[in-house]
Amino acid sequence: MEWREQVRAGFATLDAPDEYRERALAYLEQWMTGEEFRDYRPQLEWLIQQRRWPGLLDRFYRILPFGTGGRRGPVGIGPNRMNPWTVTASVQGHCDYLRLRFAEELGRDKRLRVVVAYDVRRFEDQNRQYNPALPNPVLGLSSRDFAQLAAEVYAANGIETVLLPPGSSRYLATPELSFAIRYYGAHGGLNISASHNPPDDNGAKFYVQHGGQPVPPEDQVMSDCVDRVTGIRRLPFAEALQQGWIVPYEEEAHREYVQTNLRQSLLGAARPNELTVIYTPLHGVGRFSVLEVLQQQRVRVVPVEKQMEPNGLFPHTRSANPEMAVAFEEALELARQTPQAELILASDPDADRLGAMARMRSGEWRFLTGNEIAAVLTHFKLTQLRQQGRWPASPLVVKTEVTTNLVTRIARHFGCAVVDDLLVGFKFIADVLWQLESAGRYRDYYGTPDDFLIGCEESHGILITPAIRDKDATGAALLLTEAALYQKRRGLTLVEYLEQLYREFGYFRNVLCNVQLPGQLADYQKMRRLGQALDTLRRNPPKELAGWEVVHFDDYLRPDSRFGPILGETDRQGRNVLVFHLRPAQREADVEGHESPQPVARQTAKVCVADKDGLSARLIFRPSGTEPKAKCYVEVATPPALPHTSRQDWSALCHQVDELAEKLGRSFVQLAHRLAGENY
Repeated sequence: MEWREQVRAGFATLDAPDEYRERALAYLEQWMTGEEFRDYRPQLEWLIQQRRWPGLLDRFYRILPFGTGGRRGPVGIGPNRMNPWTVTASVQGHCDYLRLRFAEELGRDKRLRVVVAYDVRRFEDQNRQYNPALPNPVLGLSSRDFAQLAAEVYAANGIETVLLPPGSSRYLATPELSFAIRYYGAHGGLNISASHNPPDDNGAKFYVQHGGQPVPPEDQVMSDCVDRVTGIRRLPFAEALQQGWIVPYEEEAHREYVQTNLRQSLLGAARPNELTVIYTPLHGVGRFSVLEVLQQQRVRVVPVEKQMEPNGLFPHTRSANPEMAVAFEEALELARQTPQAELILASDPDADRLGAMARMRSGEWRFLTGNEIAAVLTHFKLTQLRQQGRWPASPLVVKTEVTTNLVTRIARHFGCAVVDDLLVGFKFIADVLWQLESAGRYRDYYGTPDDFLIGCEESHGILITPAIRDKDATGAALLLTEAALYQKRRGLTLVEYLEQLYREFGYFRNVLCNVQLPGQLADYQKMRRLGQALDTLRRNPPKELAGWEVVHFDDYLRPDSRFGPILGETDRQGRNVLVFHLRPAQREADVEGHESPQPVARQTAKVCVADKDGLSARLIFRPSGTEPKAKCYVEVATPPALPHTSRQDWSALCHQVDELAEKLGRSFVQLAHRLAGENY
């Protein structure tokens, strides 16, 4: 049977829309017959011979979405994978976008410039998707290789690339790229990285002139430029280098990035051996940023040697994601052998997120969530600035909506303006800074970037200076070590400091639940079913959830939401968010038999400030922007504790709130699975 008939018959056996099958056949035809794809054919023929129909359909039913500023996904063969074709097509589209946006400067014969960074990844097909005995053009491709391909495309389009010199053993952290775009006066940037995704993934993330990522509608303009690409221009790397289109990233730029972070210090350098910190970059690039800044602050850093070497296979950790406690296993073992250690820090592979564990009074270690880190750093910085007389004219704190509202309570206590309802993505925090820089206002707030104090997101992203326009593990690490040091000087642990904040401002329990469908389903099937669940909830939002009454429901896709009309497909993706505002139901149980939180609400009134609302809760549901799953963000909060509240009563209340939040999350995940057609 001829391969076309064989594939068509194979696709017919799959549970997929007809349009997916037809589109996959059309793209597969291009890759099986086009001269530019000839190197991929041995593997494609093998996949067809092996009847890998679900995998083939998933590789070819679409072009990997450009999304909201870039592409990210598994490295592999086909238009729905990261490979030289998808990367160079993205870069060609970015070139076209830059020429469109900066046509006036080109008319003045000004050369356009970008900064390109890359992480430690290298594709080794750990999931064994391909035949190791056959030629495979993507096997062994590193982020550096993709970055050099990108530089070839930029050069062929007359755009200068600032890139680490060939053969350099250094890497740029994502926040250093953001800083460098501004430092060099570049017109944009590109980061080849998949952050803490699995080892076989990679990504291409684009930046705009102010150092952040594009937001709607600008990201739609960029996406449209990528979609319109029909041909890709490339100039061989050696020629581009010789002709001056590729220029080396300067050491002075790196030094200025480090100094920019050091200038954010609130306490100055520590005394020798005053604070001992265990640190791991989790095989990523943090040794070139986080470690350097901590050492210059004279913090005694004990590195996790096994994980210091950059290695995209992440061999000595079960997870390279510092949002997960499992990522700290090696560091925790070292900390237990280092009795003077008081803090463990871990940065993710591209060193923009920071995770932490803190030693408790008992000697045990406690993992700090991204929300807890955000609250601690917000309170610590605001306290220090006020005590030191460094308070700006119009102090501003910024966070995404899914980040704990404890940050909002703290900021308002200090009299700060707060932007606390941004969509998920640090680019929206960067956009607030850009609006202040370019227009002197954001919504009804008037100020300058110098008024910005801190930006936070629940997924361990922190920014403490407007000189950088992306989350930065380096600045977060500096501030968190200083917070720990300051509490140590007061005779407190960092955990005790956090507990004080909960009593003063209210206890907030934040739970993140993932809605993940069975592994035997292809990604396109998972996305389709999750979309059905979201649409059902959108059309018929529940009146109660696990004993909580839904008092208000928001659908951010609605044109009458606070975001207004949809600005394009990228805006639609980011706004695919449902928000449920909750309070304890008046009945003792809801229609499904869930007990109401009313007893806990009554307990709250006994130990907390009189508050007619008592307990409050919020649940936010949205699809992941990078993986075939959906995320459910739960928050249950109490008012502050009364001064006479005993430790025992307060602890009991917090424990009950924990249980309520976990129960609410579990109940909603079960509901989402049912709506997606799966038992849970």
